[in-house]
Amino acid sequence: MSTAIGFYEIEDNRVNVIPLTGLYTPKIDDLIIGKVMSHSALSWDVNINSYYTGMLPASDIFGRDYSPSKDDLSLKLCVGDIISTRIINAGGSRGPLLSISGQNLGKIDSGELVKISPTKIPRLIGKHGSMIQTIESSTNATITIGQNGLIVLKCDDSAGLKKAVESIKMMDKALHNTNLEEKIQNILDEKN
Repeated sequence: MSTAIGFYEIEDNRVNVIPLTGLYTPKIDDLIIGKVMSHSALSWDVNINSYYTGMLPASDIFGRDYSPSKDDLSLKLCVGDIISTRIINAGGSRGPLLSISGQNLGKIDSGELVKISPTKIPRLIGKHGSMIQTIESSTNATITIGQNGLIVLKCDDSAGLKKAVESIKMMDKALHNTNLEEKIQNILDEKN
């Protein structure tokens, strides 16, 4: 029996229910987008669009030699900064443990932040990345998708950015709609 209302998929004799709504449930290795809310002497607290607050340890940025008396956390990340991060432990007592060590992780200096329901992320990506590739190629936008429903879009062309944002928001609003791909393609094909 499922505890959520949603769509089901059968894979390897298992039934998986994809909920229609809800906040993000942290999972180890998920790439997410977060917003720095505050910091203590040892870590930053990060809003990850979840029931939990993520924790980014100072040692992740400063290294093993981090010293609260010598190193100033606000020189690296400030309240309000947007970061691309990975969940390295989802079961901690203080909430998920985050890391920005890795390729394409860290502070995001520019871009448009869009929030959608985390349950719509698989649909936004599409089978084998087909939907997101269509949006990116049609708009010349670079799109960073967080599994937590936060998305950062970068595009030099304002019309392309507008189309990409509109397509993503349409995907978020749409319930199960068989013509969704066609509607998004119509948005992308519109003249400026």
